[in-house]
Amino acid sequence: MRERAPFEHRGTRAVERMVEHAPSSGGLALWVRHVDLPADTDRRSSAGGSGSDDSSDPDPVAPPLVTDGETLRYGAAFEALPVERQAGLVAHAVLHVALRHVQRLVALRRRIGDVDAKLFNTCADAIVNTTLGQVAWLRLPDDAVTLERLLFTTLAVHEDPARLLAAWDVERLYRTLDDRLPKQDGEPRRDGPRAARVRALGGDTPIDLLTGTAENEPPEGEAERLREWAERLVRAHAGDGQHSMLRSLGADLPRSRTPWEQTLRVRLARGLSMRPELSWSRPSRSWLANQGRNRAGHRMPFEPGTVSTRRVPRLTVIADVSGSIDDALLERFVREIEAIARRAEAGLVLVIGDDRVRRIERFEPGKVRLSTLAVQGRGGTDFTPLLEAADAARPDIGVVLTDLDGPARFRPRWPVIWAVPEGAAGMVEAPFGRVVVID
Repeated sequence: MRERAPFEHRGTRAVERMVEHAPSSGGLALWVRHVDLPADTDRRSSAGGSGSDDSSDPDPVAPPLVTDGETLRYGAAFEALPVERQAGLVAHAVLHVALRHVQRLVALRRRIGDVDAKLFNTCADAIVNTTLGQVAWLRLPDDAVTLERLLFTTLAVHEDPARLLAAWDVERLYRTLDDRLPKQDGEPRRDGPRAARVRALGGDTPIDLLTGTAENEPPEGEAERLREWAERLVRAHAGDGQHSMLRSLGADLPRSRTPWEQTLRVRLARGLSMRPELSWSRPSRSWLANQGRNRAGHRMPFEPGTVSTRRVPRLTVIADVSGSIDDALLERFVREIEAIARRAEAGLVLVIGDDRVRRIERFEPGKVRLSTLAVQGRGGTDFTPLLEAADAARPDIGVVLTDLDGPARFRPRWPVIWAVPEGAAGMVEAPFGRVVVID
C-alpha cells in the first residue's frame, strides 16, 4: 500500500471524484471531517453501516463508512471498493451530515422518548438514496432502500421521487411508519405491520448513524449549525445547477426551530408577570418632584403613582380529554406547565372535559402537582363549557391542550394559547388566540 500524504484519508479519491463532477454540491464533503479507523479495529463491534448491503463489500457485516453527524469514519474495508462505490458511500454519508440526521435522531428521541435507531436509519437512508438516485458518476447498491420503494411497500403510495422528496421529511416519515406496539411486561416493543416492512427492507444492513457524540451536544449550538448547513445546501445546489448532486431541496432540508417549550414559556411569562397598578393614595414621583406645580407656579392636577400588584397571578389549563392527546405528549406538556407555574409563583386552575366539564382542580402557588393527572378519551369536543368554567376563575391567561376539533362559542377576555399536537396543526384554525405547536 502506498504511503499516505498528510491530510489524506481513505475517502480522498471519492471526494476528488465528487468535486470533479459537481464542484459545489460535491464540495459539501470538504466541510466534513474525515478520519481513518485503525486497520486492526474490531469493526464488527462498532455500531454502523453504509446504509446498504452490497456483495462487493469484503465484509458485509463490518461497515466501511459511518458518521456521527460531524465526522466520516472510514473502515479498512472501504479501500477495497471501486471508486464509483466509494463515491456513493461518501456522498451518502455527507448528506446524512448536511441534513443533520444524527442530531435529528437525538432531538426526536428527546421529544418522544423511544425511537428505534434501525427504523430511523432506514428512513434517513431512503431520503438520501432517492436524492442521489439520478447521479450517474457514483454507484449505490442495487438493493438500496429508496423513498419511493419504502412508501410503496409500507403505504402503497406511488408517486414521482421529486414529489415524495418535497412532501416527506425524516421525522414525519419515521412517525408515520413506526407502528410498534406498546411495551408489555418489560418486553421489547414488537413491530406493527409497517415497522416490520421497514425492517425487512433494511435487512441486515448495519446502522451508519452513530449518536454517541451528539447526545451531549447543547441544542443552542446545534441550532446555529442547522442554519449553516441549510445555507451551504442552498448555495451548493444553486452553484451546480443541472449538475447538482442533489435532486432537489425538499422537505428534509434542515430547519432551525424554536422549541415549543420555549415559545410557551415566553408567552405565559408575559401573561403571568406582575403588572404595576395605579395608586390614588400616593402621588407620582414627577408630581412630588415639582411639588404639584408647573414652571409658571400654577397648581397641577393630581397625578397618581404606581405600585406593584400584590395579587397572585392565575393560570388556567384546559385539558381536552376527547382522546386526541397521547400519554407521552401529555406527560411532556404537564412537566412544562408545572415548571412554568413554579417559576411564576402562580396559582393554577385545571379544567378537564370534552363536550362538558368533567372535573375542575385548583392548586395553590408553589403546590402545582399534575403528575397524577389521568386522561381518558371519551366523545366529541365542545370548548364552550370548558372556557366558561375557566372564565369563572378570572385567570390572567389560559392554555388549552387540544387538537382544535370542536366549536368555541364563548370568547373570554383573557389571552388564550392553544397547545396543539404537531399532527393536528394546520388541520383546523384556532377560533381566536395564539397557537403553539407541540412537536
